[in-house]
Amino acid sequence: MRREKVEKRQLAIVTLKKGEGRTIKSGGAWIFDNEIESIMGHFENGDIVRVQDFDGYPMGKGFINQNSKIRVRMMTRREDAVIDREFLRMRVKDAWEYRKHTVDISSCRIIFGEADFLPGLVVDKFSDVLVVESLALGIDRMKTEILNLLKEVLAEDGIQIRGIYERSDAKVRLNEGMDRVKGFLSEPFDTNVPITENGIRYLVDVKEGQKTGFFLDQKYNRLAIQRLCRDARVLDCFTHTGSFALNAALGGARSVLGVDASESGCARARENARLNGMEDRVEFLCADVFELLPQLEQEGEKFDVVILDPPAFTKSRNSVKNAVKGYREINLRGMKLVKPGGYLATCSCSHFMDYELFTKTIHQAARSAHRRLRQVEYRTQAADHPILWAAEESYYLKFYIFQVCEEK
Repeated sequence: MRREKVEKRQLAIVTLKKGEGRTIKSGGAWIFDNEIESIMGHFENGDIVRVQDFDGYPMGKGFINQNSKIRVRMMTRREDAVIDREFLRMRVKDAWEYRKHTVDISSCRIIFGEADFLPGLVVDKFSDVLVVESLALGIDRMKTEILNLLKEVLAEDGIQIRGIYERSDAKVRLNEGMDRVKGFLSEPFDTNVPITENGIRYLVDVKEGQKTGFFLDQKYNRLAIQRLCRDARVLDCFTHTGSFALNAALGGARSVLGVDASESGCARARENARLNGMEDRVEFLCADVFELLPQLEQEGEKFDVVILDPPAFTKSRNSVKNAVKGYREINLRGMKLVKPGGYLATCSCSHFMDYELFTKTIHQAARSAHRRLRQVEYRTQAADHPILWAAEESYYLKFYIFQVCEEK
């Protein structure tokens, strides 16, 4: 992708319909198929194109894919920018410098797609291993170059990457006309990668774990619950690999029950507990949370702290109503299991379940459970998953901590 090669080629021009392009005009990165008036010039799917408004005003450059409803993903707003190696190095360098200033970089998300102006690309760093997820055709063509540049940038800070694994196996790739793929992008290595986060050791399964292997976005939310758990009895629902449960134990909990429907997840959680010498205080149960919570309530069980960290109940606007029912149900049941004066930590990781709707749903659950909630704090995803205003998909994690009170 040399500069002279790109400059010699005449880029196709995408012209927007009058009144369209509101998303990119407000700072977003997507142009949908129904916003385009015309495309002039030759191109192949994945190519860089110029974008202009209906009146010819230049909007910048992005890559196009006619297989996708997201027809163009913007790479730059500058008309004179050349999408070459130097440009990509600048993007990678900026992303890394941002992490160095905002988060613990021992393990972190280095590239977060549109929020780092590299649309469709996610790169997580687990100690000295990179895991990459490529979700768009145009960025997939640049993937190798970007990863090489990222290794160079990290090496400048003395960080040597020993391996790269690809987890581009999400269904959304099919919408781009791409196959789902996973595998090594380096020499093979042990895909059970040891990391330390918040003083807790984990083995991250980058090959078979969910998404890229570990949910880094909850890093500081996990840390926030530690102070609530001293001498507490804790219930951690949807525990996955046990991260909230182990943070509760590190915070001084006298007992923790972690629950997940995945036996493999519970097995990994037990292994993580053994790594940290916490198996005497932390127990993991493979069960359906929706079935277990009413059962625990019926048995008269009570906990000082209840944590609800469910998977996304909705991944489209069409299923939001059903998702609301799910969030309302688990929050209602969770509140009823909290001792008076105890604490509830609850979250949603779907951007379709926006802040207002999630807040309203919790309020409805509290009324139905006859509980009063005193908000301790509201949090979002860790700063290595930055929220880009005008790109609503980048704001997805909502995390509340409440004290649960009864009428007196």
